[in-house]
Amino acid sequence: MKLHDLRPDNGSTKKRKRVGRGISAGQGKTAGRGTKGQGARSGGGKGPYFEGGQLPLARRLPFKRGFTNRRKIYYRPINVGVFTEMEAEAGMEITPEVLLAVGLLKKLSDPFKILGQGELNVPLTVKAHGFSKSAQEKIEAAGGKIEILPLNSQSDAASTEE
Repeated sequence: MKLHDLRPDNGSTKKRKRVGRGISAGQGKTAGRGTKGQGARSGGGKGPYFEGGQLPLARRLPFKRGFTNRRKIYYRPINVGVFTEMEAEAGMEITPEVLLAVGLLKKLSDPFKILGQGELNVPLTVKAHGFSKSAQEKIEAAGGKIEILPLNSQSDAASTEE
């Protein structure tokens, strides 16, 4: 097959209807627009907002306006008190892999933020995508350290393995 052999499938293309070209053409005189009225005039017809006199959709749903930001990052909240509940030992490193194994994360790629609800008694190294001020204070007061992970940590990890 060559470029000059290419043709559209049979029946997939139609010739354009040439209206207003005389009575013998079948679409002469009024050119398929009927006689008189709004639809017969140039620029005639109702706009997309008009719904035959019924209250238009844009006015029936006044509170559905606005938009959803597709770039917004939804952090999964994890409280400091959870580390005590999962009986983390002193000096343990809390990483996304540990949280995934415990069942606090569904996917490794989920960004999560550590919040300050609960108590922490053991020093831990916590690696997360974000920390609240109170969580940071509680971790450091217990003798631990925090490390902020980049948001695309999974793609970084994949690129370093290659």
